[in-house]
Amino acid sequence: MSDHAYDLTVRNGRISTDTATFEADIGIKDGVIVAIEKNLAPGREDIDAAGRWVLPGGVDSHVHVEQLSGMGVMCADDFHSATVSAVFGGTTTIIPFAAQHRGMSIPAVIADYAALAREKAVIDYGFHLILANPDETALTVDLPEAIRNGITSLKVYMTYDKLKLDDYQLLDVLALADREGALVMLHAENHDMIRWLAQRLLERGLKAPKFHGVAHDPLAETEATFRAVSLSRLLDVPVLIVHVAGEETVKVLRDARALGAQVHAESCPQYLFLTAEDLDQPGLEGAKFCCSPPPRDGASQEAVWEGLKDGTLGVFSSDHAPYRFDETGKLPKGEETGFKDMANGVPGIELRLPLLFSEGVMAGRITIEQFVALTSTNHARMYGMAPQKGTIAIGSDADLALWNPERETTVTWSMLHDNVGYTPYEGRTLRGWPEVVLSRGRVVVKDNTLNAERGSGRYVARGKPEPMQRAAARQSRGALSAWTKGMKA
Repeated sequence: MSDHAYDLTVRNGRISTDTATFEADIGIKDGVIVAIEKNLAPGREDIDAAGRWVLPGGVDSHVHVEQLSGMGVMCADDFHSATVSAVFGGTTTIIPFAAQHRGMSIPAVIADYAALAREKAVIDYGFHLILANPDETALTVDLPEAIRNGITSLKVYMTYDKLKLDDYQLLDVLALADREGALVMLHAENHDMIRWLAQRLLERGLKAPKFHGVAHDPLAETEATFRAVSLSRLLDVPVLIVHVAGEETVKVLRDARALGAQVHAESCPQYLFLTAEDLDQPGLEGAKFCCSPPPRDGASQEAVWEGLKDGTLGVFSSDHAPYRFDETGKLPKGEETGFKDMANGVPGIELRLPLLFSEGVMAGRITIEQFVALTSTNHARMYGMAPQKGTIAIGSDADLALWNPERETTVTWSMLHDNVGYTPYEGRTLRGWPEVVLSRGRVVVKDNTLNAERGSGRYVARGKPEPMQRAAARQSRGALSAWTKGMKA
């Protein structure tokens, strides 16, 4: 090709996808990768990636942004601060939640979140829909319309008073997802186990943050996960279990997949790098580490690592749930706040990739190809964004992160770009960092400087998720139980 056939070339880098690592140049035109080969002609702009790993930009498919929680607490991050924080950590696409609360209209909820993101986001985004009220209008009108408009995943809760669905409602949602080609994500914890334990702890005056971990016993996660798998198997419909924390839960998922269940799962940094001991801090400091499910123990950390390595846990998300350590977030009752009062969640959108790169790739726990799959490619496939997002291939968006594998960084909140005010990973020294980040061919981060305008991110209308495509093929081959075949006849 002639000189300046490309808007931008990335040269001399070591490229990794989810299946291969090789050396080549990348040619970019109109925000899309148009060439991958050695010794490309110059672009109007060239970036020398010698000594750098060139990876697909991360896709974070579990983030809470500018969202009112079920407890009525607003996130600390809006769509500007969250997407800025994401891209400084090497993530170029996020899928946050448009959260319905009971009494809210689904079209109005989606329109409200879309307007916020359109005004503020600096990188590309899609939406999941949190579904709290699966009534007839939702199931027959609003959800089919949302799915047709590219919101092809629904999140439902098995706990929290204002969000939980019962098993009958969950089956209704799964049947709708099967008909319309959407993937259902489940927060799997047994609501009544947690409620019963919490009540008895509070009756004894035990309200410190560490008792959050006691109330959310690992069995609550394991039981609900097994029940979610059973509901999925009854209708032969794929599901994804979010934020897996416990050793027994990983085993339930692995065994279910071995039986042929169409169950997928994710985990998050807090379950690799935090434990229940982090909740046991002086005063209310432990609230900074409270999330649901809570971090467990060393054995569960190892189980999560194994699940990420063997594919039981196919995606690694941040579950960024940013609440400040004050009356607006973690401490609504000030010094009198108990574990049942505080907002649940930890920040992590910027450190998701550096943590896993350092302690996974550089420590030899996972390969670089597994890293790419877990942080980018599998998300794009799971949620209907492939091959536009999540890979380095001709025709894909030029979303790239250039990593310096030798750079050492000691984490402090002051170096991050969210609005939370703290990080649970303060003081950790990490090896490897994304130093240049491209979004659709735009150099949005370089020299620790943001070069992207508010509102320059684009909405990505997603197609049918790959699990739903595989499920349709499975059904066409007749791989259904007799009961399910009868229902679908």
